[in-house]
Amino acid sequence: MAKLDWITEELKELKEKGLYVTIRKLESAQGPWVVVDGKKVLNMCSNNYLGLAAHPKIKEAAIRAILDYGVGAGAVRTIAGTMELHVELEEKLAKFKKREAAILFQSGYNANLGAISALIKKNEDAVFVSEELNHASIIDGMRLSGAPKVIYKHLDMEDLKKRLEEVKDKKKKLIVTDGVFSMDGDLAPLPEIAELAEQYDAMVYVDDAHGEGVLGEHGRGIVDHFKLHDRIDFEMGTLSKAFGVIGGYVAGPEEAIDYLRQRGRPFLFSSAVNPPDVAAAIAAVEILQKSDELVQKLWDNTRFLQNSLRELGYDLGNTKHPITPVMLYDEKRAQEFSRILYEEYNIFAQAIVYPTVPKGTARIRLEPSAAHSKEDLQYAIDAFEEIGKKMKFI
Repeated sequence: MAKLDWITEELKELKEKGLYVTIRKLESAQGPWVVVDGKKVLNMCSNNYLGLAAHPKIKEAAIRAILDYGVGAGAVRTIAGTMELHVELEEKLAKFKKREAAILFQSGYNANLGAISALIKKNEDAVFVSEELNHASIIDGMRLSGAPKVIYKHLDMEDLKKRLEEVKDKKKKLIVTDGVFSMDGDLAPLPEIAELAEQYDAMVYVDDAHGEGVLGEHGRGIVDHFKLHDRIDFEMGTLSKAFGVIGGYVAGPEEAIDYLRQRGRPFLFSSAVNPPDVAAAIAAVEILQKSDELVQKLWDNTRFLQNSLRELGYDLGNTKHPITPVMLYDEKRAQEFSRILYEEYNIFAQAIVYPTVPKGTARIRLEPSAAHSKEDLQYAIDAFEEIGKKMKFI
């Protein structure tokens, strides 16, 4: 047996179980309709919630930045990579989030790795208290830290209280949770989490990747949605979803953010975000500061799509967000549903299967955007009705 034959066997098994993911190739800008592998398709699975990825003002800002600052940052932030653009973006993000300060990372994933591993360390009298369904980047941040963790059940505040009681004598405790859970669209009960954190003297860190640009006033996120600015210690946000660009950041108390500049490993050891991306992100923040029109359009489209699918008889779980999980449960049938959407209806909507979600919870995750028209969404609804009846899902 050749030394890499095991890879062939692994791939074969993935295909047989319906767990092999077909990776589509986009040949156009992100938008409601895109060109994939040579054909125009309705894009229903992008995180480009507000349609900003190809917004004229954002493209213009990136082009201007290339002309003024070049393409690359050239160094890590702590040596020669901090440009005035980086500082401007951090200041605008802090103001947007109504926080004292913000630190910019290369991605949301890197933001979680850097911040979480710096806030709790292995050899301290400290512990993570982590939500059961937290994103992989949170899990990897805790792994990088090496500190112990306890896990509480999804959205279960009684269980969170039990876990906090177990670790109440620890000097440092950090409750870590997604704000919006990306596969289901349900929301963390932040008011109850904040109350328990205060009761047990714990810090709270919220990953708001999918709340950014979607929830709260002008899309300020889940902390703003619940009006908890003075009760949540750290907010992680990403610039790659609703903001349409790339990058991530953590916002919070000024002194704590300064500490992350000294100890956040991706900030210290990876080159800074490139100037055109930073300028584009600044433009995105300015658009949202000025108007919440796109946020309102996103929610109008969300209600239209979700109400229509529920009327057809589809199970959308407990979503309270534009994330729309059409629950099909069976991995192979979900992959087949996605294939038919793509090949017969020109609708791009990927099946979500294990290990992204637990086995037996396969789904088609739809994501409407502010850029979709009602006609776009109705076309998708009609397709789901036809395919659902043929495959006996409805």
